Amino acid sequence: MKLIDFDYNLPKELIAQYPSEKRDGSRLLVLHRDNGRIEHRIFKDIVEYLRKDDTLVLNNTKVVPARLYGKKESGGKVEALVLNKKEDSEYEVLLKPARGCNVGNKLIFGNGELKAEVAGIENSRRSLRFECNGDFEALLEKLGEMPLPPYIKRKNVSSDKERYQTVYAAKKGAVAAPTAGLHFTRDVLSRIAEKSVDIEYVTLHVGYGTFKPVKCEDPTNHKMEKEYFEISAETFEKLKNKKGRTIAVGTTTCRALETLSKAKPWTSGCPRLSLGQGWTDLFIYPPYKFKAVDALLTNFHLPRTTLLMLVSAFCGRELLLKAYEEAVKEKYRFYSYGDAMLIL
Repeated sequence: MKLIDFDYNLPKELIAQYPSEKRDGSRLLVLHRDNGRIEHRIFKDIVEYLRKDDTLVLNNTKVVPARLYGKKESGGKVEALVLNKKEDSEYEVLLKPARGCNVGNKLIFGNGELKAEVAGIENSRRSLRFECNGDFEALLEKLGEMPLPPYIKRKNVSSDKERYQTVYAAKKGAVAAPTAGLHFTRDVLSRIAEKSVDIEYVTLHVGYGTFKPVKCEDPTNHKMEKEYFEISAETFEKLKNKKGRTIAVGTTTCRALETLSKAKPWTSGCPRLSLGQGWTDLFIYPPYKFKAVDALLTNFHLPRTTLLMLVSAFCGRELLLKAYEEAVKEKYRFYSYGDAMLIL
């Protein structure tokens, strides 16, 4: 297996810069693994493909408006992407530009409501110790912007706060959206529930690693960054005792479920996750035997990424690239704000 095996050509105009007018109005490519058949549908048609006793599992992480714009106390603009909390007032961040932001340097955000000092440097990341009058998370909500991915070549607009978030987002902690879930509406979820499909939620806080490119020619040498996830004991029991298929909404949900299935045999208890929480750096690539997921809903992913490799493992690399070729031909919209693919 080589990195080049996961490459494909994509015209730049197919990279979605804005979401579809309606969430459930996105296009849906349905790929049947058993015979390679491809169908072209609209997302709200997904209800037709779900059956009684199926379990639909969604990631209810909530994206934090983690991108801050400010300036150095010594002069010069700076952009900070807040990643992980390290201590009470200290956070791991990506600074742009990073040059000149040394330990001890001070930064100012907003109109001075939020200040920070560079507390440490590790690889390409800084630790910032924030100073603020009030609650840091509240100030982040006020001053921060949604961290749209780098391939969206525009400034944020007011609607991004709603559209770069699922309608069922509940637990703050992500710096990127679980994009397969962006297509669901309350109406679609209600129609799914009416078919006696069990709808369950897990939480996996999507980290910056989701954008991290694979640079190793041998992808198996790539190191995944750890991401925090939670699953309730009740949900775990339902998944263990399911009657129908488990449909994972997104690669994040898929990785959480497959991590759980590895912690202990899927048919027994899971003491290591008895508190319903853990960290995963599971890297799924071909060949991989899926234990917990029977069908997968996902968006169209960047070439040479861990996300594309996971989906390749699920349906086969050649079949996936054939589907992508068809999607390009039919002018589907790609990446975070793009269209969706249901793999059965």
